[in-house]
Amino acid sequence: MVAAARPSPNIWRRPGVYETLNRAADPDGLVAATLDQVVAGTTVSSAVDVGCGTGYHLPMLARRAGDVIGVEPHAALADAARRRVHRARLGSRVRVQQGLAEHLPLADACVDLVFSHWAYFWGPGCEPGLAEADRVLRPGGLQVAVDLDTSADVGYARWFSAGGNRSAPPATEAFFAEHGWTTRRLPVLWRFSRRSDLADVLGIEFSPDVAATALARTVGTTIAVPSVLRWRRR
Repeated sequence: MVAAARPSPNIWRRPGVYETLNRAADPDGLVAATLDQVVAGTTVSSAVDVGCGTGYHLPMLARRAGDVIGVEPHAALADAARRRVHRARLGSRVRVQQGLAEHLPLADACVDLVFSHWAYFWGPGCEPGLAEADRVLRPGGLQVAVDLDTSADVGYARWFSAGGNRSAPPATEAFFAEHGWTTRRLPVLWRFSRRSDLADVLGIEFSPDVAATALARTVGTTIAVPSVLRWRRR
């Protein structure tokens, strides 16, 4: 692990269950389709995935950029991401490095897209990472961050709020507006093949009591996960 990294409360402890989450997330492809809309007209020759975890989104980024870097502070997850890159036969076009959002192991003005998915860029407190994104982006480049829509009161977002997580939605929205971000809300779903998989994922996302309540009040194997895709141009 990179020194000073903030431990992830879920993926670091249970990467296998997190992979179950990744496979269930957004089966309708709303995030990928919206990303395509946002980057349309922008030449994306290189991209970095900040907090790439096990590298789930690296193949998706590789379809949009010829050169992709995954940055992940946790050594075991970075190794898992490298194995994913190898299995996908992405060759030297995709590489994974250990590093922090606040200290990206990249040169100045070297990428066209800084991407993050449920990692680090959550609102107040992420200013050092925003400064690093500006440093590594080329002029005209884009930063895109996907996160939970904590202003929503449905599905996963409701249970997330019940656990007292992160800052209040008005503060988060004001923060991103102040820093020049555009926000698009997406009605994302997580659709699992088995209810036991849903239970496992809720178990790593929430405290035992919140997870039990969320499972009891979720019908079937699909849960609404209202999301936001935010972007700003360098």
